[in-house]
Amino acid sequence: MRDPDNIRLVAGLKPDYMGFIFYPGSPRHYSGTVDPFIHMDAVEIGKIGVFVDEPVNSVLYKAERFHLNMIQLHGNETPEYCYLIKKEGLRVIKVIRISKASDPDNLKIFEDLCDYFLFDTGGEKFGGTGKKFNWDILDSYRMGIPFFLSGGIGPGDAGIIKELDIPDLYAIDINSRFEVSPGIKNVSNIKTFIHSIRQLT
Repeated sequence: MRDPDNIRLVAGLKPDYMGFIFYPGSPRHYSGTVDPFIHMDAVEIGKIGVFVDEPVNSVLYKAERFHLNMIQLHGNETPEYCYLIKKEGLRVIKVIRISKASDPDNLKIFEDLCDYFLFDTGGEKFGGTGKKFNWDILDSYRMGIPFFLSGGIGPGDAGIIKELDIPDLYAIDINSRFEVSPGIKNVSNIKTFIHSIRQLT
């Protein structure tokens, strides 16, 4: 999210979280200088700052400046890096790019050092690919650390997601397939998707 009007409209749908990308290499880079919620009554929405291999001090500075609740680490950050962020009282989401079935087996080094994982489709560059990975890979995931599911999720996927039987699936991360252009979300599609996901049946 980066456009004030679009942020306001999406916030009105009351998503659980909204993400703000602080990676200059992204076409969705949030370059604003103030808290995007400063003029909105959206205190119940968690604000996630997305970073890629940024110096810890810079992450902590932006977390305070923009009142971020959670930090999503999308680069090659180490367990020690996660610890430095977490010890400041921020919740940490570590992104794990999934390319093959063995990828979820290498997560023990982050145990107790992050609050959530985010499983995304593997690619050559940082950031999303707009494509799904094979979700069957996660059937054996049993670490007990809740995770966000990401990667190519579109407006028509709500029904499929609700049928997934993975105990630690915590949240759904939607992005490019709900956009009119990079950083500008299709509010109508998001409204329909949120309504469908939140229905119990």
